[in-house]
Amino acid sequence: MQPKELEAAIEGILFAAGEPVPAARIALVLGVEPQDVFGAAEHIAAVLEREGRGIRLLRLDQSLQLCSAPELGDLIARAIEQRRTPKLSQASLEALAVVAYFQPVTRAYIEQVRGVDSTYTVGVLAERGLIESCGRLDVPGRPTVYKTGENFLRVMGISSLDELPALPDFSSDDGIRLLKERIDTLSAKEEPEAVQMEIKETV
Repeated sequence: MQPKELEAAIEGILFAAGEPVPAARIALVLGVEPQDVFGAAEHIAAVLEREGRGIRLLRLDQSLQLCSAPELGDLIARAIEQRRTPKLSQASLEALAVVAYFQPVTRAYIEQVRGVDSTYTVGVLAERGLIESCGRLDVPGRPTVYKTGENFLRVMGISSLDELPALPDFSSDDGIRLLKERIDTLSAKEEPEAVQMEIKETV
């Protein structure tokens, strides 16, 4: 398959899917290697961004997805009469940071770190696809264990968990201060969430 044909096929598949598609699945269908798919996707993404197009191609770990350009979020929301998704509260960001850095974790662990009941907060994060259940702990009561969800990478604007800032050392007061800075960083990056969380409808 020629490069242009590969790129056209990837664009068509991602547009039709409207959700993340594993690169391995695309490679299998097209009869190429996954690294060829990722290479073509990187080229498509670069062209779309360089030309200021209305869509973007995102890599989400081992999957790919087309979405609307973040800067067009308000226009798109008005055009299709969608209400912007409310921003995450500070409590939600704190709980999300705990899951992101210490996953897999139980709700009780989140509450232990935060020092407050997190039942409602965990429910909000799960409902928005930012965290998801990944099994149950083999202890009395079998509590649910959580990890970051499908939407986490997209909302935070990263391609993999490896791109998260390094976890600070908690052996000193500086560690707590640094974690607060990490949470503030997540808060700052959460601004385009309403755009990103509307990807399926927009595409």
